[in-house]
Amino acid sequence: MTADPPEQQKHHRAEDIALFRYGIIREAMDETLSKSKRGQLVRELASMTHRGIDGVPVMASRQSIDRWIRAYRKGGFNALHPSPRRVEPRTPEKLLSLACELRKEDPFRTAAHIAQIIRTENGWSPHERTLQRHFKALGFTRAQLTGQNIAFGRFEADYPNELWVGDALHGPVIAGKKAILFCFCDDHSRLVTAHRWTYSEDTLSAQAALRRGILSRGIPGTIYLDNGSPFVSRHLLRALAVLGIRLVHSKPGRPQGRGKIERFFRTVREQFLIEVSHSDISSLEVLEERFQGWVEQVYHNHIHSETGQTPLERFSILPKIPELALVREAFLFSETRTVTKTATVSLYGNDYEVDQALIARRIELVFDPFDLSLINVRYMDRDFGTAVPHKISRHSHPMVVSQPPETIQPSGIDYLALIDKQHRKSLGDLIGYRELNPEEEE
Repeated sequence: MTADPPEQQKHHRAEDIALFRYGIIREAMDETLSKSKRGQLVRELASMTHRGIDGVPVMASRQSIDRWIRAYRKGGFNALHPSPRRVEPRTPEKLLSLACELRKEDPFRTAAHIAQIIRTENGWSPHERTLQRHFKALGFTRAQLTGQNIAFGRFEADYPNELWVGDALHGPVIAGKKAILFCFCDDHSRLVTAHRWTYSEDTLSAQAALRRGILSRGIPGTIYLDNGSPFVSRHLLRALAVLGIRLVHSKPGRPQGRGKIERFFRTVREQFLIEVSHSDISSLEVLEERFQGWVEQVYHNHIHSETGQTPLERFSILPKIPELALVREAFLFSETRTVTKTATVSLYGNDYEVDQALIARRIELVFDPFDLSLINVRYMDRDFGTAVPHKISRHSHPMVVSQPPETIQPSGIDYLALIDKQHRKSLGDLIGYRELNPEEEE
């Protein structure tokens, strides 16, 4: 894709700044507000921290907000554009070139060390963050120059919830369709932190498992996944970003660090799936109950050969459960659309009307995948209200599919049912994390 010429880039940036300013003052522009109410609102806006167009938190003074309001009333949206100015580069090109030569000479030199070398040689050096951005833009990062991008340098995480490893396992045919297990394990304790049986190997199913785990086991520091399609979607990336979780993908052909989840799946095949054909499992719901019972009663209480402890003993922390509102926000879906000249957007065959100021802008539509009638509009992380639906032909995301009708499987010696019964009996003796928050929903 060809980059826009510099003049056009400047124009786009000026429009972004104007729209950022409009996003701040749009509520204060309401003609129905009294003078005192408008003054109170402007003071509140001036006390808030806003996300700038470069993602940097900024604050706007009351004088600036008043000036923008006067400018908009006098000249409309174009009056919010910044005045053109000329800024010369602050970092000499020869020093940036020298920094690149030093990095190429030895890729393991850090940006801070390179800055020190330049400072020693020239008496002054660009800041190490400037050098890091320059290296990244030119493809001179350590990983790109050395080809070494191993996910983890140690064999095991140091403490619980430092690292979760996730993957999907193809399971038995239930009610005429193959069941798939999405599962996440804690790398330190081998505890199963999240799981869900489903019929679809997609992002929605992966997120459903992860959401359930976070609400019961807390937020991990890092999640390590392969490059399968359920784990590389924008929706999952957004969810992890909102929750502050670092995502690492294994490189194709180099699955270091994934041995623990693969070993767990082997245990699932050898101890759980082998019994499924002998158990009365007629639906995914029953399969999920049987699996939950086996995990909690058998796997979590069995001493692991490598750690010398049971997963439950080794996961010796009281999990910090995040706020339900934060988890709900994280697992909303997000799509970007360009607003048409008539201030409308289309999403999965549905048409919506948005704010006139967003015409020709690339906006973010945030929504619950199970309900496409309610769409929140955002631009540069600022809320621009709710999209007004014009035509709704689809009420849920295409990933949302109905379950097939249930059928009854022949039963034999039902080992899994016995484990499930044992698990249900033990629930009265365990702490119910979900019951600590009565507002929590499935």
